[in-house]
Amino acid sequence: MKGEADHSLEALGLATAPRDHPLLYPGAWPARSGLLDGDRFLPLDRLVHEHRVPVVAVGSNACPGQLRHKMDESGITSPVPMVRARVTGIDVGVSAHVSRMGYVSASPVEAPGTVRELFVTWLDAGQLAMIDASEGVPLPYGNYRRAWLQEPQVRIELEDGTRLPGAYLYVNRRGVLRNGSERPRGPVAQRALLTGLLVGSARLRELFGVTPEEFCRRARADAELCERGTRVLAEEKLVTESGLERYLADG
Repeated sequence: MKGEADHSLEALGLATAPRDHPLLYPGAWPARSGLLDGDRFLPLDRLVHEHRVPVVAVGSNACPGQLRHKMDESGITSPVPMVRARVTGIDVGVSAHVSRMGYVSASPVEAPGTVRELFVTWLDAGQLAMIDASEGVPLPYGNYRRAWLQEPQVRIELEDGTRLPGAYLYVNRRGVLRNGSERPRGPVAQRALLTGLLVGSARLRELFGVTPEEFCRRARADAELCERGTRVLAEEKLVTESGLERYLADG
């Protein structure tokens, strides 16, 4: 029983889902590769899983608590291998949309030469369909599309030095927030991000209140309000391209 507890998400500090606690987005990432199996995060026996699809996670899809939440909602019980990787050519930006989960999520941006420690999730067909649905991929106007990137555009090196020929990642079709110039904004803690957005925009304050807590509370599950907030981001010229749009099948 002790070994069981040692590998539980709760014991490892990985159980909290940003869907339940938006200001904690993107949630806690594991310190090592492992197998998400229900409420446990177990050691992996290998890093490459040939019969599964590799997907690079840049936000809460690298949080076991969030993945477990999504799978529970869909009735999926199969385990998910999560492998730490050094990814060159991709950085983490901020999506140019307000999520119905109550936060402003992460999105990949093109960044030649930049190296990031990210996670590759190896998904079976059911898991991939579930994650696609959660990211809005099947919807005509969904926020994300799934793009395949490969060398030389991106280099993905696993912990043991294995290099993958390519992997999928979710690209925001609405673009990403910019940093004051035309360059994409880098990642920042959710509370600081929301505070900055609210301080800088009277229109966002009118929609979402004056504090991060109010923002999360008003945004959660209010699709129309989130869409209005997303339009404000674009109309106030806070948005730029991620540089990855050309890899999307629908342009």
